[in-house]
Amino acid sequence: MPFLDRSDAGRQLASRMMHLHGGDVVVLGLPRGGVPVAAEVARALGAPLDVILVRKLGVPVQPELGLGAIGEGGVRIINPEVVAITHVTDAEIAAVEKRERAELERRARRFRGDRRRTPLAGRTAIIIDDGIATGSTARAACQVARAQGAVRVVLAVPVAPPSACAALTTDADEVICLETPAHFLAIGEWYEDFSQTRDDEVISLLRHAAAESGPPPPREDAESRPLLPKEDEAPTREGRVPAPRGDGAPAPREDGAPAVAGGPPPPRAPRGGDVVIAAGPVRMAAHLSTPGSGAGIVVFAHGSGSSRHSPRNRYVSGVLAGAGLGTLLFDLLTAEEERYRANVFDIGLLASRLAAATRWLHDQPGLADARIGYFGASTGAAAALWAAAEPGGQVAAVVSRGGRPDLALPRLARVRAPTLLIVGGLDDMVLRMNREAQKYLQCENRLEVVPGATHLFEEPGTLAQVAGLARDWFSRFLTPAPARA
Repeated sequence: MPFLDRSDAGRQLASRMMHLHGGDVVVLGLPRGGVPVAAEVARALGAPLDVILVRKLGVPVQPELGLGAIGEGGVRIINPEVVAITHVTDAEIAAVEKRERAELERRARRFRGDRRRTPLAGRTAIIIDDGIATGSTARAACQVARAQGAVRVVLAVPVAPPSACAALTTDADEVICLETPAHFLAIGEWYEDFSQTRDDEVISLLRHAAAESGPPPPREDAESRPLLPKEDEAPTREGRVPAPRGDGAPAPREDGAPAVAGGPPPPRAPRGGDVVIAAGPVRMAAHLSTPGSGAGIVVFAHGSGSSRHSPRNRYVSGVLAGAGLGTLLFDLLTAEEERYRANVFDIGLLASRLAAATRWLHDQPGLADARIGYFGASTGAAAALWAAAEPGGQVAAVVSRGGRPDLALPRLARVRAPTLLIVGGLDDMVLRMNREAQKYLQCENRLEVVPGATHLFEEPGTLAQVAGLARDWFSRFLTPAPARA
């Protein structure tokens, strides 16, 4: 399956590398195309991001033939067999090295500015590129990292031919590759967007990673596209369009809730009122349905601005209201913020909006002591877990529907609220991410797999199963025992 762009490839690659989380690792991108991929991996692993700069030393009369390579820190690797065959003199090697080292130093200043190179001595170096064709640059990078003191070298790429992966096992301790097509033609054919990465984009990614200020800003020439489709959208090769309704999927009802075949009659969206919630200078539109006597309130969280109007969220909200639970559906992002797709993956920002909504609820008359639950979808699930892990967090239960708990990995061990993870049985990648993330949860938790369901639970009866699982989980932890009885 082609990757949407380098950021998408990086997020998918990160899901295969969570076993490296928590180690003393440094993520190194090969500039320029490898850096956007590496930035996503570094963010997922909570590791520092840097570039690894390598320059090939070519034979003077045959530059395409490499006799060695150089790297920062005075690293110099020479292939004695090539030198012997080509009869290159020491003076000729020195001349080539001088020219290439000047270019290497120029690039180092260009990409890092006044920041120093991240030391590798005694650490694990994770070298990342956007793909491998021949493997010569990747091989040199592995050798340079080893010469700079790395005790372990991991090479990770989205796509490469099988022969290159096999050959590189002699230079790297571990080779990770998502796609190894037998008929490999070019790296670019595996990307829908393989536009050239600019120097200023590399500089921006490195600067933001060094400042630890969260996700990098969006590209100016194109919006960064997420790993998962937006709520109620289905991906296509040409772009993103509303999910078709002529393929057997139930048509939505007039009130916006999707019809669910093979299940109970769909409930109508809960009655309530529209409200506005302040989060600093931002005003978030919301719809509040107050709970029954003594019951709690479930706050819906989705990374995009579609939460309040999402037919799926409204359907689940209706099921919860039928059980006497209150609901708050609100948009974590404004329409303007949602235009920049990087915001959808800014988990800290989304979690802060969720916390603001929780404080707002407790300030309302009669709701000061209400038990609060979070129902998160996609990146909203990561935000729910992130907010639930805050010290003094007043969250009684969390449910994730097709969520990305892996994006909250640094905080999962601090979550105390009972957590239910719901994933479609056919949503292979997200299921793998949830199983890996579940290992870090130390609260009461459960993973429920809905058979035959894909990421958006569009298959007949699958959303009804999600709603039923969520209703039972929240009723258990948000409703007082007499009311449950």
